[in-house]
Amino acid sequence: MPFLNVADRESAPVELYYEDHGTGQPVVLIHGWPLNGASWERQSAAILAAGHRVVTYDRRGFGRSDQPAYGYDYDTFAADLHAVLTVLNLRGVVLVGFSMGSGEVTCYLGAYGSERISKAVLIAAFPPFLLRTDDNPGGLDGSVFKDVQEAIVADRHAFMDTFLADFYNVDVLGGDRISEQAVRATWNVAVGASAKGTLDCVQAWLTDFRADLSRIDLPTLIIHGDADRALPVETAALPLADRIPGAELRIVAGAPHGLLWTHAAEVNSALLAFLG
Repeated sequence: MPFLNVADRESAPVELYYEDHGTGQPVVLIHGWPLNGASWERQSAAILAAGHRVVTYDRRGFGRSDQPAYGYDYDTFAADLHAVLTVLNLRGVVLVGFSMGSGEVTCYLGAYGSERISKAVLIAAFPPFLLRTDDNPGGLDGSVFKDVQEAIVADRHAFMDTFLADFYNVDVLGGDRISEQAVRATWNVAVGASAKGTLDCVQAWLTDFRADLSRIDLPTLIIHGDADRALPVETAALPLADRIPGAELRIVAGAPHGLLWTHAAEVNSALLAFLG
């Protein structure tokens, strides 16, 4: 299995699992929390069929990557992404981030610029800043994140059941757009992740991306479901689009947060049109 070492501040390196398929313009897919690179299976097949090179990797602490006890912050995640792009010598890249993965895309572009990148796609993305502060009154109260952290500590497995029900809007889409088996497979991936990494990532959600967003200077596509319960379109996609000059916003009707699976055809259509 392919792994690559990423720079690390401790004595032991951290190895990230990755997959690299196809030829043509490279498209790097960055998964959400608490998933892994395989969560892109419905997009990877379509992008490969369209003649592109597809690279996926598992974020540190998730999937088949190493599970260190530290490094679950966006500066480190962006550095890990930079290592992936550098080791594989990728240029002209289309960066595609889903949910938490949108943070890697944003933070990477803010820190490293667009020398290697040609386009960016943010799917079910984080808003510019999630936390409510004096200069961000539309954010969420800090107690929301504290409650999530406490639920993970109390019973991570039970928490994931509740989380995934709203991730896929199972009460509405179950048995139609999403099967019980697919939800169970996602749960298996989620609980297989690092317990500490799963918890620490909640703190990373509070990252303020506003300065990074101001540095994005390339074509950007935002895809969001109008039935997203985790990150409602009004508080996430709309203010995000306002922060990125010229960003294209595609709203998917009836789509939940986990639209990569439930509304794969709609997502793929928008994504492939943007890729050209």
